[in-house]
Amino acid sequence: MKTRSNAPRIGLFGGTFNPIHLGHLRAAEEVREALGLDEVDFVPSAVPPHKRERDGDPIAPAALRLAWVEGAIAGHPGFEIDRVEVDRTGPSYLVDTLTLIRARDPEGQPPVFIVGEDAFAEMGEWRSPLRLFDLADFAVMTRPPGRLLDLAARMPEVVRDQFRFEGEGRVAQHKTAGTRIDLVAITALDISSSQIRQACRLGQSIRYLVPETIRGAIEQSGCYAASEALEAARERTSR
Repeated sequence: MKTRSNAPRIGLFGGTFNPIHLGHLRAAEEVREALGLDEVDFVPSAVPPHKRERDGDPIAPAALRLAWVEGAIAGHPGFEIDRVEVDRTGPSYLVDTLTLIRARDPEGQPPVFIVGEDAFAEMGEWRSPLRLFDLADFAVMTRPPGRLLDLAARMPEVVRDQFRFEGEGRVAQHKTAGTRIDLVAITALDISSSQIRQACRLGQSIRYLVPETIRGAIEQSGCYAASEALEAARERTSR
């Protein structure tokens, strides 16, 4: 991707990170290299509006998830953390996050929001979808099996007419805002946060699923333990 100015090209990787794992980190690294980003900022959500805590499958407290992300990316020169959603009250709506980030440097380049193809297809149902695509560029990650080859196939209907497609469907240019969407192929790593939470509930090892720098902290937190241990952990953190 060609830059539009000499300003740094920043990627934003948002998510619940419940917890962060090696698949997240590898995806961020591959998008950073593919698009020539100067930096990728991880943006943990405080109150994810599209995810709900379920009995027996909790969302860890935001402060813990933030600390785990910090520990996971420590030492990587191209990874940083942005606390914008953790420090803000209320649900972590992406349009609010992007508005705040753009207000920091109104003349700078739009950030590149990194999103998976499934979430991208649902963005028409998010808050203010037309505004979202005015505020940022997007990197849509696709991975095998069934790798997405054409952005139009999963473009939210509400914004489809706002874009023209180029590069055999791998790039979409906003007709008025000047923002763009890039389809980025990444490696398929069969690791998920739900898999890690389940392993913790069953007392199984999560070694080699999460960075070793945070494995002990996740296990010792008790956030994803079986119900009895989880209640004890909640009592400890509420004191």
